[in-house]
Amino acid sequence: MDTGADLVRLRELVRAFVAERDWEQFHTPKNLSAALSVEAAELLEHFQWLQTGEGAELGDDKLRQVRHELADVFFYLIRIADRLGVDLDAALQEKMVLNREKYPADKVRGSSRKYNEY
Repeated sequence: MDTGADLVRLRELVRAFVAERDWEQFHTPKNLSAALSVEAAELLEHFQWLQTGEGAELGDDKLRQVRHELADVFFYLIRIADRLGVDLDAALQEKMVLNREKYPADKVRGSSRKYNEY
């Protein structure tokens, strides 16, 4: 799988959707960040009051709704990255290097404590 190529393809899909609607003018990084936050809250709403939120607990219809909210979150994430010229593939790889340093597996395995608590 070529993640970089997949992200470029998705970015182009999103760009075309936005261009067809002349929405570029509204898609400032600030507005997109706010929209991302709203969509993330809508995603969270599906899990409110559930024990774990696992697939069996959600059921087919709720899982479909969760998929759509995940897509909305992904849409805005792609848009923000595009507007700011951020390569999401490279950013994630860079952040994973930092996370590995921050959370060494031999020290945090099996623990949910924050990096400064181990």
